[in-house]
Amino acid sequence: MLQESNCFQKIYIACGKTDLRKGIDGLAELVKHQFQLEPYQKNVLFLFCGTRSDRIKGLVWEGDGYLLLYKRVADGRFRWPRNSAEAAQITQEQYLRLLEGLEVIETPAIRKDVKYREVL
Repeated sequence: MLQESNCFQKIYIACGKTDLRKGIDGLAELVKHQFQLEPYQKNVLFLFCGTRSDRIKGLVWEGDGYLLLYKRVADGRFRWPRNSAEAAQITQEQYLRLLEGLEVIETPAIRKDVKYREVL
């Protein structure tokens, strides 16, 4: 399901490690306060990875409620950027590469006017 999802207007990944014990409210709070992004953006996917890089959580506001996604790969690991506590916006192609276990962030351009890094 996640690999065939192209309905997202924007995709953000939380660089670094996130406590995946957090549920919907905890992850939405993290989006709002740590990354200073609006968690109530419709069709925007926020992705989080914990200490173990074989599982990720996703959070999507659908307009009438949140959808919490969880994926654990049976073999392999996600190539998750661990160098920052910021959120990075990625493209649909980078998102698909991430799900395939490939590197998605190599040399990001940092915008000083917002709290996320936009990957070109």
